[in-house]
Amino acid sequence: MIKSNSFHIITLEQEDAKSLSAMMVMNFDNFKRYFPITLSKNQSIEDSIKYIEEKRIENQSKSEFTFGIKDVLNEKIAGLIIIKKINWETKQGEFAYCISSEYENKGWMSEAIALTSKYGFDVLGFEKFQIIAHKTNIGSCKVAEKCDFKWKKTLLNEYTPPEELPLDMELYELYNER
Repeated sequence: MIKSNSFHIITLEQEDAKSLSAMMVMNFDNFKRYFPITLSKNQSIEDSIKYIEEKRIENQSKSEFTFGIKDVLNEKIAGLIIIKKINWETKQGEFAYCISSEYENKGWMSEAIALTSKYGFDVLGFEKFQIIAHKTNIGSCKVAEKCDFKWKKTLLNEYTPPEELPLDMELYELYNER
């Protein structure tokens, strides 16, 4: 567990299923474009129980890491951080993240990505992290910049949201300087 004054970054447990599902359903419109698969797997408590078990197995096999951001005041899941597209040969991973609208603009995601990057470098052994965001997703681009990720290039036709044409995405990278 990674701790801050406002939240903890945790490995999801079965008892988080109700809160996770509620957070995803409440933010359906916000998450449907960039988090459609995660959203579809958390539409009920039962779905979230299965999702959490799937993520536990992925965490153990180190094929992907999914963490919850949990509010210390009320124990609600406020968001998710996922380290995906892991390449252990190059020690590289990509961050995906989402936060509930009720926790936006508090600096939580920037702090959470900074803490998770440090954990990824120091504990998991990563050498490079990427963030890929659409230029209109101002919040996500700001998170990357606040966490010292450097813009590298525009990736043409990188991501296709559900029922949309492919989008160009911005690539940011952070290297382990230690």
